Amino acid sequence: MEVPRVGHGVSSPTSPCEDMMKNLSLEAIQLCDRDGNKSQDSGIAEMEELPVPQNIKISNITCDSFKICWDMDCRAKERITHYFIDLNKKENKNSNKFKHKDVPTKLVAKAVPLPMTVRGHWFLSPRTEYTVAVQTASKQSDGDYAVSEWSEIIEFCTADYSTVHLTQLLEKAEAISGRMLRFSVFYRNQQKEYFDHAQELQNNKMLPSVKDNSGSHGSPISGKLEGIFFSCNTEFNTGKPAQDSPYGPFRFEIQAEALFNPKTNLYFGDFYCMYTAYHYVILVLAPEGSPGDEFCKKRLPALDIADNRFLTCSTSEDGQLVFHHAQDVILEVIYTDPVDLSWGTVAEISGHQLMSLSTVNAKKDPSCKTCNISVGR
Repeated sequence: MEVPRVGHGVSSPTSPCEDMMKNLSLEAIQLCDRDGNKSQDSGIAEMEELPVPQNIKISNITCDSFKICWDMDCRAKERITHYFIDLNKKENKNSNKFKHKDVPTKLVAKAVPLPMTVRGHWFLSPRTEYTVAVQTASKQSDGDYAVSEWSEIIEFCTADYSTVHLTQLLEKAEAISGRMLRFSVFYRNQQKEYFDHAQELQNNKMLPSVKDNSGSHGSPISGKLEGIFFSCNTEFNTGKPAQDSPYGPFRFEIQAEALFNPKTNLYFGDFYCMYTAYHYVILVLAPEGSPGDEFCKKRLPALDIADNRFLTCSTSEDGQLVFHHAQDVILEVIYTDPVDLSWGTVAEISGHQLMSLSTVNAKKDPSCKTCNISVGR
């Protein structure tokens, strides 16, 4: 496929950004450089009769694609052969530091009927703000382009992972989950002040709070789902919870069946790592019909509570509930309803507080091949 000869002088409507743009799956789209400005490029000429795109509309936004359309003077449509699209991440203090400064952000697309779909595994990240502007262009007989002025700059934000993308993450997590170990309690570590506050001001209850932004950038539960984090992993040699914790020296323990039973639905929420060999799986336990259950039904893959690779609740021959967790991943379990402290016990643990292991607002390693999928972090 021929690469349009637009040279190094295509101007941008915005300041150049350093975001990584590597391919676009839209048919007949090419990339061009973004340095310099068009007044310095003898190969691109302005033609007033080429219409400037007006009233730009962005629609059908997913985590890695969007549709774009605009209005323009129909009298010149037959002269338009290409569209130039300038797509940039909106700069912010928390922008991804893994960038390639010299990667172009301009797209050259053949003039196809609108709306046009822009799609690309590495172009777009989920839950990310972008700016976009458009030029119309006419390819000349010598291979150069005549272009319109840039359109207005439009801002939009990409969407969360869909259940399709989460299912891809789920399959990756299942591949490393390992053997299942038996356990009997869920536990939550915190500072003493946390439990004192629950006793004195919250009617002796731990209340759900909004999940932080740890984990995959596109996870639909981050900043939206309300719940209480619990752990259930046990030490291989003792079969009991570890005595060390990054979250506090006081531990609330509750029998597993109080939170996990046949009246509880189980959902897969995320799979990630933090630049270490350890991988984390986030699961959601939601009582049937609860607000958390309704939230998860629309957004997360459901798991069979008796038959999955992470956390199971099954019935033994004598009618007792039996619980197992995956050995080779660290499970973070979110329970979506309030939990009364009287249902369990609070006691000080004897281990160390290992703050380096905390996952609060932890960022996922975007380069890990084990826990990333094709649509980004």
